[in-house]
Amino acid sequence: MFIDPTAIVDDGAQIGAGSRVWHWAHVCAGARVGNGVSLGQNVFVGNKVVIGNQCKVQNNVSVYDNVTLEDGVFCGPSMVFTNVYNPRALVERKDEYRNTLVKRGATLGANCTIVCGVTIGEYAFIGAGTVVNKDVPAYALMVGVPAKQIGWMSEYGEKLDLPLTGDGMATCPHTGKAYMLKAGRVTTEG
Repeated sequence: MFIDPTAIVDDGAQIGAGSRVWHWAHVCAGARVGNGVSLGQNVFVGNKVVIGNQCKVQNNVSVYDNVTLEDGVFCGPSMVFTNVYNPRALVERKDEYRNTLVKRGATLGANCTIVCGVTIGEYAFIGAGTVVNKDVPAYALMVGVPAKQIGWMSEYGEKLDLPLTGDGMATCPHTGKAYMLKAGRVTTEG
């Protein structure tokens, strides 16, 4: 494990083996960070946060309370999580935090915003600058404000030649792994 001298890791924070905490990051006491995680410069990790193994949280990302990142999640530079749906400075709403779950292998592009209370499916790909305010299916490629699905992505991060709806089969252009679309859900073969 590496913790830069400028980083603050509060007593009680759990940080796994092989993880790196870079310049000016702050990890709060209740945070649980897995093995092989990279927390970039100026990252904040709240008390009620779980970050799985081998996640990459790029510079200037705040992972607020009630956010869970499963293994292998990528958070692009300056992307945003929220935890209160309708914040007001003059109204205390800490008891209204909504849970956000980002499932295994998902990518959250630079400067995207994840509005609290949603689930991002496994290996979904959220494009840079996208605003997600609804649940995202596994393997979905989402872009725009608000987010709109424009395709499907492989686990490797390549666009799959599948229709948005209906049924279909495709292989990842890089790995050759097979993917099947049926009833609006993508699954892998084998």
